Amino acid sequence: MDSRDEYLIALRPEIPSATIRENMSEDERFQNKTLRPVAKLQHDLLVAVFRNYIAKHKNVFYGLTAHKRIDYIENAVNRDQKFRNSLKGIMIGQFTLEEYQRYIQNSSALNKRMMNIVRERLISAIQLFERPAVDL
Repeated sequence: MDSRDEYLIALRPEIPSATIRENMSEDERFQNKTLRPVAKLQHDLLVAVFRNYIAKHKNVFYGLTAHKRIDYIENAVNRDQKFRNSLKGIMIGQFTLEEYQRYIQNSSALNKRMMNIVRERLISAIQLFERPAVDL
């Protein structure tokens, strides 16, 4: 393994439920072959980035109800353009050159899929976003 692309592919976890079928659209194939494994690989970083987002926004998140916390995550991922671009960079930086070429051909639709995956990953990890304990 010499090339960056080979290293990137080797790092990715396998996701048995991310099946590839002949009758799939190209976007769905890209989602299952690239986006989902990259999101899983980057999970810890995505969690750390969101924790930082919470802190940068004055820890408002910690005072919210469970339902409002989900809304907060959705708003951060869907509406905060700066944060959204950061998340995209975390994902795109793990693409091979071939995947990047495929991505730029339909980036709008693939961005939507990518952000849906990231949003769902953060929501499913919501229990990790509790207020950090303060040392006395």
